[in-house]
Amino acid sequence: MKYLSIHYIVLMILSISIGYAQQTPAPKQSKAIAITGATAHIGNGNVIDNSIIVFEDGILKTVADFTTVKMDLNGMEIIEANGKHVYPGFIVPNSTLGLVEIDAVRATDDDNELGSWNPHIRSLIAYNAESKVVESMRPNGVLLGQITPRGGRISGTSSIVQFDAWNWEDAVIKEDDGIHMNWPSSFTRGRWWLGEDPGMKVNKNYDEQVQEIADFFSETKTYARSNPSTINLLYAATEGLFDGNKTLFIHVDDEKGITDAINFSKSHGVSSTVIVGGYEAYKVTDLLKKHNIPVLLTRVHSRPNQTDDDYDLPFKLAKWLSDKGVVVALETSGQMERMNSRNLPFYAGTTVAYGLSKEKALELITLNPAKILGIDNAYGSLEEGKSATLFISEGDALDMRTNILTHAFIDGRELSLETHQTELWQRYSKKLSEKD
Repeated sequence: MKYLSIHYIVLMILSISIGYAQQTPAPKQSKAIAITGATAHIGNGNVIDNSIIVFEDGILKTVADFTTVKMDLNGMEIIEANGKHVYPGFIVPNSTLGLVEIDAVRATDDDNELGSWNPHIRSLIAYNAESKVVESMRPNGVLLGQITPRGGRISGTSSIVQFDAWNWEDAVIKEDDGIHMNWPSSFTRGRWWLGEDPGMKVNKNYDEQVQEIADFFSETKTYARSNPSTINLLYAATEGLFDGNKTLFIHVDDEKGITDAINFSKSHGVSSTVIVGGYEAYKVTDLLKKHNIPVLLTRVHSRPNQTDDDYDLPFKLAKWLSDKGVVVALETSGQMERMNSRNLPFYAGTTVAYGLSKEKALELITLNPAKILGIDNAYGSLEEGKSATLFISEGDALDMRTNILTHAFIDGRELSLETHQTELWQRYSKKLSEKD
């Protein structure tokens, strides 16, 4: 009986490995490609109705109006895209894609390290480029992401990757871009299992928890000045916050927490700070503007946090902040965050329904996150000299009804848009179409 059980498990593993192998990453671009006739959404607010886009060796060479520019296209692969739309690849920040495959299977969960102070923990080396979940992002145009750890007071260090690679070494675009810190909450919920009132109450330990962070940062700066002979991994990993090599991503939602976090960051000489979540950031827009601090905004398709909040507050936060001049990008963390990452363009579409223009909404998932993550020199918009990371859609890519990709490219390499899910769709569509 024991033998049969082991034999059965081995067969199951083999069948999964054979039946659901990873899509082979696309080969390097071998010849120049020209996309003609499409409406090009540049990502910086501009639109070219009848465009020509030429890229070679993974770099955009021409982005122009096809009605006024005449080019010799001989020797190029030509994609006629009349009536279609071209977009820069969408970017999902603050994501655990590739760190967790199946929530219920602990062995596939690698997004949270033990302990509270983990700046030295690098999410990049845990990133699984063969993830089926990562693969399923591409058919919706989500081609890049910031892979971010979770848990603790300081969760660890994130990195930015592209979603078509053999391994994390091939995937990385920007290594160790920032450190993620969970700011203490001003309020806590009572522990009902201990007989406490489950409602919200003031966090009596707030000041003490903030002081712990201050002590850690002070110790880091002292360590950096001391030229130590023995390396302290925690302090060494944090040094980049003060010399401009890393960004501090502070995960915080409430007004007091955001205010305190910004003041703390500035008082400790952190060179670059980003607020993540920022549910009540609209209450402190002047402070955000004063210190030029961007916001990775909480998931648009969410319910209000407080009973007296507007029912549609999460839907209109992006417009409120954008109208005040705050640089905003959208993130997708929360329940089922990895699966919901594919809905990133539709979150942007919802902000259009609540006041933003389509091109301004597009910036929330293209150029703005590229700026915040420090990769806008190569990604985030369709501009000459930048990476040819883009896709062609049958229609409006921010509308789930017309987000239908025909082609997608990362650094000029044409991707397969097939995934495990499209294979299942085709399989069962065929079954249903068969006559009894």
